[in-house]
Amino acid sequence: MAGEDDPDRARHRISAGFAGAGRRAGGIGMRTLRTFWTRLGFLRSLRFRLTVSYVLFFTVLLVAIGLLFRGTLQLEMDGDTRATLEEEWAAAKGYLHIEKGQPVWVVDTSDPEEIYIVERLRHVYLLTDANGKVLENSQTYDSIGVDSPQEIQRILRTSTPEVHVRQDADGVPYMIRAGAIRGQRGNLYFFAMGRSIEGNQRTVDNFMRSYYFLVLPGAIFVTGLLGWLLAGRAIRPLNLVAATAQEITGSKLSLRIPRRHANDELDNLIDSFNRMTARLSRSFDQIRQFSTDVSHELRTPLTVIRGQLEVALFTAEKPEQFRDAMVNALEDVEKLSSIVRALLLLSQAESGQLALQKTDLELGEVAADVVDQFQIPAEEKGVELMARLEPGASAFADRTQMERLISNLLSNAIKYTPKGGKVSVHAGPDEVHGWVRLVVDDTGVGIQRDNLPHIFDRFYRVRTVETRQVQGLGLGLSFVAWIVSAHEGTIQAESHEGQGSRFTVRLPAGIATAPETAAEPATASL
Repeated sequence: MAGEDDPDRARHRISAGFAGAGRRAGGIGMRTLRTFWTRLGFLRSLRFRLTVSYVLFFTVLLVAIGLLFRGTLQLEMDGDTRATLEEEWAAAKGYLHIEKGQPVWVVDTSDPEEIYIVERLRHVYLLTDANGKVLENSQTYDSIGVDSPQEIQRILRTSTPEVHVRQDADGVPYMIRAGAIRGQRGNLYFFAMGRSIEGNQRTVDNFMRSYYFLVLPGAIFVTGLLGWLLAGRAIRPLNLVAATAQEITGSKLSLRIPRRHANDELDNLIDSFNRMTARLSRSFDQIRQFSTDVSHELRTPLTVIRGQLEVALFTAEKPEQFRDAMVNALEDVEKLSSIVRALLLLSQAESGQLALQKTDLELGEVAADVVDQFQIPAEEKGVELMARLEPGASAFADRTQMERLISNLLSNAIKYTPKGGKVSVHAGPDEVHGWVRLVVDDTGVGIQRDNLPHIFDRFYRVRTVETRQVQGLGLGLSFVAWIVSAHEGTIQAESHEGQGSRFTVRLPAGIATAPETAAEPATASL
């Protein structure tokens, strides 16, 4: 009923409350976990990992050195004990005589020192006959354990005494020297004597405890401190690279990281980073230049088209006037299309999107074909066009781009050469072995010295009284410079105002005229 409490509703409220509390607890847990990982972030840093690597390496090295030194010390002390046993063995044979099957120690009872020596020799001592019957032994050797008859007979058959280590009932180690001695009648007897090496082991153990619990922790601490400092110094150039990379923006691509002059991996990384930023800078410059060129070159034709159409719209009264306005607008639109096509082609070329199809081609044949195409325009302008083409000028180049290069040079030469002038083309081997040369000469208006460094810039045109009426986009020589650079050649421009200009292009020779050793790559220059 509506007025009664609904138990299901109450249960749902309780469940929702628990769910909300669970979500809040889960959110707090995730934040706590993220905070924990953030605080431990330094554990994942390169500096920390390098330091840990240094510490682990030196720890393993120091442990290995400690073990090696322990083994060396043990061998040295055991060697000293062995040498002492040999001396005591020789002394014991001098004091011990076996008469009628019984041992007799010959000693001067009035000499306390001699008595002490004999007692020391008999401290760890065993004498048996050839069958293993004990003739005499010390209490200490008893605790070590008398050798079995089989072991005694085996040792008696050997020509030299044996040295081995055994322990007594309390676990004290002894070095035992056992071998054969002869009695008065020449019978063989088993003789063994030993010395405790517990002091040797105690010395080695004390050294290892001091080394591992005092020297090693101190060395690890110093290694960790030095490793942290060295790692910080080693990755400082990396931090500099990272900091510089964060500062680089589209307007700050000129930033460069100074080299350390160590000629190591970090210098290689710095060089690679600087080359990358240089490439980015060039790419951004090309984009900005393209935007500037497009806005500059398209503004004038668009303004003209708009003006013509507005005039026709407000003043034209006859169909012929509208037709003339549309014809003029179409001509300007065609000019706009030519500008856009040229800009796109040049942009593709400079960005590496225009692939070259290089083959061995005869430069003279390509030049002859292009010269034939320009004979009619030259005759119409009254300019004499000549060609001097030498055989053997083979270049490894793209034919289409070579035709465009020669066409642009010839087009400029004819446009800027007045009536009655001359334009000549010369193609042939260069004076430098392994190169071919193309020269375009004209007797035109020439180029002022101040303008020469800029003639390969996009849209750059020399503005003089003689050139004001010449139509053009100012992109022809930009194409020429790119084509020469893409073929690893050089271009040189020489000009004297009023006397004409000369453009000299040098390209690496093809297979037919290739040198024995490859020439150094060149770039376009003025």
